[in-house]
Amino acid sequence: MFIARFLHAAGRPTLLIASSALAFLVVLSCASSGTMSPPDQSRLSTGPAAPAENPNKHETGDARAGRDVFRSETFGNEAFWTDAVRLPQGMMAAKFTPLDALKAGYHVNVDALDDATKKAVAAELKTNLSPAAAPILNDPKTTAALVNANAVIGVVARDTNNDGKIDITAGDKMGVSCAFCHAITDGSVYSMPKGGTIGKQIDGPTPHFLNVGATFAVAANTRALYPIAQLALTANKGATIGRAPTGLTENSTEAEIDAYFSNPEFYPIGMFDDAFDGNGAPMHITPMFRADLAAPWGSEAAISKLDNFSNLVYTGLLDVTGITTPGGRAFLHKLGGAAGDEIVDDYVKILAATNVTGYPYAQISTKTTPGDERGPLGMRVDNKKLLDMNAYLNSLPAPAGAAVDKAAADRGRTRFQATCTACHNVDQSKMVPPMIVPMKTIFPGDNPVVLAQREPPLNPVQNTVDSFFDDKMVVVNASRHANRCSCTTTRLPISRRCSIPGAGPLPRIRFTWRPRANGGTSSLFSRA
Repeated sequence: MFIARFLHAAGRPTLLIASSALAFLVVLSCASSGTMSPPDQSRLSTGPAAPAENPNKHETGDARAGRDVFRSETFGNEAFWTDAVRLPQGMMAAKFTPLDALKAGYHVNVDALDDATKKAVAAELKTNLSPAAAPILNDPKTTAALVNANAVIGVVARDTNNDGKIDITAGDKMGVSCAFCHAITDGSVYSMPKGGTIGKQIDGPTPHFLNVGATFAVAANTRALYPIAQLALTANKGATIGRAPTGLTENSTEAEIDAYFSNPEFYPIGMFDDAFDGNGAPMHITPMFRADLAAPWGSEAAISKLDNFSNLVYTGLLDVTGITTPGGRAFLHKLGGAAGDEIVDDYVKILAATNVTGYPYAQISTKTTPGDERGPLGMRVDNKKLLDMNAYLNSLPAPAGAAVDKAAADRGRTRFQATCTACHNVDQSKMVPPMIVPMKTIFPGDNPVVLAQREPPLNPVQNTVDSFFDDKMVVVNASRHANRCSCTTTRLPISRRCSIPGAGPLPRIRFTWRPRANGGTSSLFSRA
């Protein structure tokens, strides 16, 4: 709603979200235009001009150690997910079975299973999966056993009671690693249609059918996720930004918050709301590979280094209670003013009302100055582990392309070169150049109203009513990287050009609007 949205689900944003949305409009125009004339071959491009080297190159450590960080490191967030959100308790109360987990888009690493379990599961997968034919896969105790074995990718169980064994039903805790949102399996054992898989783990690709909202809703205390829900704040005169018609408040019940997260109309499958700002703006989870070609990080390029970005995720998102610290409060106040203060104050009340104590939980190695990129909330986790994960994510290769009709692919490449390469590369081994695209360019229908003022140099909180297109990008108005582009704010004439450091200007875009059957509009455009 007002906070610079630079969490990206620990993902790999190859462009600012504004640029990604520009590509979305290209796809939309192709889908809505019916027949298209062949592209002008003289106007084809392989991608935008860019500096020879990544201007935001990050340090790296040991890639082999970084794999363990990516897959298993929680930096203590198992206390948040177990003691505050109470996710394992909720899963047990809901009798959450392995089939439920697969339907929710979870992925199971077969290499973490013992031989007996592998055989039993393989046998049941050949049946009709009914409770009678597949009792193990319909038993919630099996879910706990899979978590205890650390077989559910990205769900990390710890022996926190130090009894020499892991059992989340007997007092041990479970947390979340980066792999939950950024890894899948090869599906070699089983692949559920529009769901999860069982097989050998593959790090990097997006789990497109992961139902993050439903995962949150099954928790016993979803109210502990209040800051990352869609809110209606008094400081913003009750206005709410998101897909839901109304926002939640500190007085919303557990059932009301569950209803928000579990509704795919409000919290779509395969998406994640990556900022504690009260906006209901889930965005599609991005992949995590060849991180050396990405940067700066986040929706409006507020963070230049991947390790700094990962640190913010660990200290403020995978443990949301980090915003209640003095550094967290200072950060939210600076970016949100009264609304930022309101979120933290309301959250503290909710934590007290739900008997959450002992927070924040993140294991902090270093204190930082609040607002500093290395630790915006005044905290930084183990730097060596962050750099190790940098190296591992650099090393992950882009997945092989799907087997498709060659003629169709060739036509698609030509169309892509004609319409998408102002922002995107044809050659995926090239660095993606940093750029900021004016809101008026990507969203010509933008007609915002001011909800609240912010301290300069941040623009006011602005929202285009009756459209969720700008919900994620409201923050582009508040970009703090004036050195990134000559047009860092979004309220600019469409004729202004963005320049990329060391490269040329972004081509002008000409838009033509046509009505859609549902009364909305679609955009058809070409380079002028």
